[in-house]
Amino acid sequence: MGIREGFPALARHEGDWEGEYIHVDPANNVVDRHKSHLQCSFPDGGEYDYYQINTYMWPDGSKDELHFPATYKDGKIFWDTDRIEGSAWQVDDRTVMLHWVRKDMPGAYLYEMIQISGDNKSRGRTWHWFENDELVKRTCIKEKRVA
Repeated sequence: MGIREGFPALARHEGDWEGEYIHVDPANNVVDRHKSHLQCSFPDGGEYDYYQINTYMWPDGSKDELHFPATYKDGKIFWDTDRIEGSAWQVDDRTVMLHWVRKDMPGAYLYEMIQISGDNKSRGRTWHWFENDELVKRTCIKEKRVA
């Protein structure tokens, strides 16, 4: 079974998304806020089953582009890049959960929940950041499909 059939909730995310990331500390104080453009694709052939490019843009004009290639196996996708190692799985037809560790931040790991709308045009995402098993930050993301 291929990735689209085995992970249909993720297949609904194919395309380009624009939104805003809002990072807050445990007391809900905003510590960072920036725009985003994400490209989610399912390459035909090659070594990766899923490929995501995240572009972040801050008000001061700075920009960061990150690539997240993933492989598919047994209903999950798996990342192992210079920055993260983790996986994602389907909870139901609208919900995807992710867990990953940050290789550049010893003792840090994150959980993310993604909810896609019934019409596949918008989604909401939340991240919970932990360092040494203590919640240190949350990220709220609201996105609209643009392509």
